Amino acid sequence: MSQIINLSRRDFLKAGVAGGGLVLGLYLPLSRRLAVAATESAEQFSLTPLVRIGADGSVTIVVGQSEMGQGIATSVPMIIADELEADWSKVRFQQAPADPAFGDPERGGTQSTGGSRSIRSMLMYWRRLGAAAREMLIAAAAKEWGVPAEECRAEQSVVIHGPSGRKLTYGQLAEKAAQLPVPKEPKLKSPEEFRFIGKEVARLDTPDKVSGRAAYGIDVKVPGMLIATVQRCPVFGGKVASFDATKAKAVKGVRHVVQISSGVVVVADSYWAAKRGREALRITWDEGPNGQQSSASITQLYAEAAKQPGPVARKEADGENALAAAAKKVEAVYEVPFLAHATMEPMNCTAHVRKNDCEIWVGTQNQTGTRASGARITGFSPEAVKVNTMMLGGGFGRRGQQDFVADAVETSKAVNAPVKVIWSREDDIQHGFYRPATYNVLRAALDERGTPTAWAHRIVGPSISVERGQKLENGIDPSMVEGAANIPYAIPNLEVQYIYKNVGIPVGVWRSVGASQNAFITESFIDELAAAAGKDPFEFRRGLLTKALRHKGVLELAAEKAGWGTALPPGRFRGIAVAFSYASYAAEVAEISIAKDGKVRVHRVVCAIDCGVHVNPDQVVAQMEGGIVYGLSAALYGAITIDKGRVQQSNFHDYPVLRINEMPVVEVHIVPSKAAAGGIGEPGVPPLAPAVTNAIFAATGKRIRKLPIRPEELQSS
Repeated sequence: MSQIINLSRRDFLKAGVAGGGLVLGLYLPLSRRLAVAATESAEQFSLTPLVRIGADGSVTIVVGQSEMGQGIATSVPMIIADELEADWSKVRFQQAPADPAFGDPERGGTQSTGGSRSIRSMLMYWRRLGAAAREMLIAAAAKEWGVPAEECRAEQSVVIHGPSGRKLTYGQLAEKAAQLPVPKEPKLKSPEEFRFIGKEVARLDTPDKVSGRAAYGIDVKVPGMLIATVQRCPVFGGKVASFDATKAKAVKGVRHVVQISSGVVVVADSYWAAKRGREALRITWDEGPNGQQSSASITQLYAEAAKQPGPVARKEADGENALAAAAKKVEAVYEVPFLAHATMEPMNCTAHVRKNDCEIWVGTQNQTGTRASGARITGFSPEAVKVNTMMLGGGFGRRGQQDFVADAVETSKAVNAPVKVIWSREDDIQHGFYRPATYNVLRAALDERGTPTAWAHRIVGPSISVERGQKLENGIDPSMVEGAANIPYAIPNLEVQYIYKNVGIPVGVWRSVGASQNAFITESFIDELAAAAGKDPFEFRRGLLTKALRHKGVLELAAEKAGWGTALPPGRFRGIAVAFSYASYAAEVAEISIAKDGKVRVHRVVCAIDCGVHVNPDQVVAQMEGGIVYGLSAALYGAITIDKGRVQQSNFHDYPVLRINEMPVVEVHIVPSKAAAGGIGEPGVPPLAPAVTNAIFAATGKRIRKLPIRPEELQSS
């Protein structure tokens, strides 16, 4: 049974004590955690999420991460329950409150869900927590029977005394176990002993989702709650000069019209009334410096900047001299557009600012940031801000931002009532934080054998780090050179540069971040080099991966499973790509055809993923499939364009996503591995676009150097 029940930390501990059970999870204040982190290895921490074992034998796992379809609300219980030796039928989960105690100790207690980091950061913490609880229960049973603990074992929520066969359930032992010290170095299972980790386990959140019981942010209802929607300046960076709310206030159901930091908000009894009231507003905007910005002017700015060298993100030997001396050179310019996240559940947040505290209900990827936003706006301490994390109807990085949270908190504070702020689809697409558009100049040299001797890549674009208020170290934004500065190919002379250009468009993390665009660019250009060398794209890559064995492994597996080199039906063509992101390695082969009108149809995608130790293979497959859908939507359709400082797209009619009839057959093959866990939420995205565009080259001889793919360029007579 799955539940989204947001308790305060105090309430959770009280519930455990009142239930007479075992509550496990050592809490270190943030200052102490940071001090420990500086002096001890990560393996020595014993932190939340908490485990509660009730007198009835129930096992409740508190999950600090957000469930947005990636399956974390099942994976965390799987990990802990495996080491705990719990009966899976008795396991359920609860959503943790916002508190550093539930955050990632490797990041100072930050509680957020992004960067495909949950499992890869905290797998060992959760395993140790489960193992510690198991040893405490065994010790409690041994004490009860007066026997050595070594004679006892745990199985399926029962402790068994081997010589006598006596048994005690976890429910019977929980209260006594709670009185025992927590083991500092619990013995972990060997992989051969796992019952859940590495096995397919049905998700705990599915029953509530398919029945409609699951509560998303947009489902929240609070007594006395009002509904609001915000009119924002259509130009990024613009602000309200003046407004007339007379007609808006005349709309039946409208209660308040107030100005907040993001614009003018209309507060009403219903969304329809708020929407109609917003349409009746008369606002004069100060458009600021971006009122004449356009996609064309941005490209021109980038192109001019690309003519001069920039800060160096990576340098191997002397690329410039090697290029100058080369007999054969390949040059290309690649461009990628701004992209919106387009989450299926539009942005929303409910807040209630009271006299001494604030409560927020929101689907967020960033509980720490949400709590901080509430504290900043209200002036309360973080402890006075309670965050109820709801299910997320898609995140992709968008729900890590705080703009929609600020809308709700500011509005509730202004009108002295609980308020749910709802964004329309148009609001979301036209006022988001976009994947950065970049301009890329690439040059390479080949020797007489067709082997690359030099590679130079110059990236021009905005900065996610600067958007977040961070300074660039040596002029480099690491997120903007992901997938470019770390290309795996053995090329002796290599240089990657990044030139920061702020164009006034808000940018943010988008599923797989820099790797999403840079894998398209680098894997397309390496394909160009293979063609220039007259070599098979797969064999060419494989020959350059002598020092990148995990890249090579997934490349070979994907090629084998896709039947690379074997005959295809007439009109079908293959392309291949490989990429590293978030500690995982993925390769994909796309099989396509092209209609006479130039429309590309992707029939099949074969994916090989090496994510190290994995928890739930079914969820790995689902995440790869989801990443492929997301990446294919972007490759075929994704583009946010700007004219007069305004986003031109507004909804799914002009910012399309992949439809079910366009979905290819997807095959996912997981590489068995004992390596440290990698992420799976994002690595399926980066190889998709280049695999498709490389297949287009195989079909037509035309290179796609600018996304999205344009059918008019591929039309045949």
